[in-house]
Amino acid sequence: VHQSKLDFFCKLGYGKQDICKVLENLGQEALEDDVLKELIRMGSKPQALESQAQLSPLKLVARGSCSTTPGSKWLGEDESDSSDYLRPIVIDGSNVAMSHGNKEVFSCWGIQLAVDWFRERGHTYIKVFVPLWRKEPPRQDSPIADQHILEELEKQSILVYTPSRKVKGKRVVCYDDRYIVKVAYEKDGVIVSNDHYRDLQNENPEWKWFIEQRLLMYSFVSNRFMPPDDPLGRHGPTLNNFLSKKPVLPEPKWQPCPYGKKCTYGNKCKFYHPERPHQAQLSVADELRAKIKVTLSLGKEEEKCNRSP
Repeated sequence: VHQSKLDFFCKLGYGKQDICKVLENLGQEALEDDVLKELIRMGSKPQALESQAQLSPLKLVARGSCSTTPGSKWLGEDESDSSDYLRPIVIDGSNVAMSHGNKEVFSCWGIQLAVDWFRERGHTYIKVFVPLWRKEPPRQDSPIADQHILEELEKQSILVYTPSRKVKGKRVVCYDDRYIVKVAYEKDGVIVSNDHYRDLQNENPEWKWFIEQRLLMYSFVSNRFMPPDDPLGRHGPTLNNFLSKKPVLPEPKWQPCPYGKKCTYGNKCKFYHPERPHQAQLSVADELRAKIKVTLSLGKEEEKCNRSP
């Protein structure tokens, strides 16, 4: 029994001396769980873990450094802890929830889907703005689904309630759209909404440019949050570049000629011909200008040679 337990814990990586001490204290008939607890209490570690600790010592990393992975950071931290290459995200919670609920129900599950989509991409600064009166019990004229999600997002410091109050039985609500645009503008982030905020564009000319360039629209397809791959149109940046602080420009590529080897345009053809790797892609006029420059330079050199004797 002693040898079998000794072999068992040796395979786990513990030292023989520590195992023998524990077996002497607990007895040879001690259960394996009790022996393992005693080994842990003594501070004994498997040799594999000790070797890993020696080979990879802990390194101090500055706050806000991009050396850490985006997924290892908390969503509730400030922008200084966010990744250096992804923009902050500001979500219009009311717009997203009503879009997911087909403009009939305030669906909090739609907000959760949007937050999860950006969280999986690695965004660490995510804020959702919702009016404070959405915390109240739902009414028939304004139904709310999955209201508990709002409480969970608030605990994670993702959800922010815009203030509201009641004066003589009437609700006074602050304009939440102004909160959304202002925070996104100050953080140099992205607004997630299908609203165009035309009134705010006319109110502030700086906000007008920002809303036109940083508004990310979306759709819900079978409970799936889907922003477009080209947020600013066909000729604009891709979605990855749109959400990045440092966009990566694509390498210029020649469009291949549709006629291929049957092309009869020669140097006039503006398309790429892979069968002509050494042939310059110049027009006839440019090629003639280049030849004239070469002949003129050669003529000047000959005149110099003739004058030198």
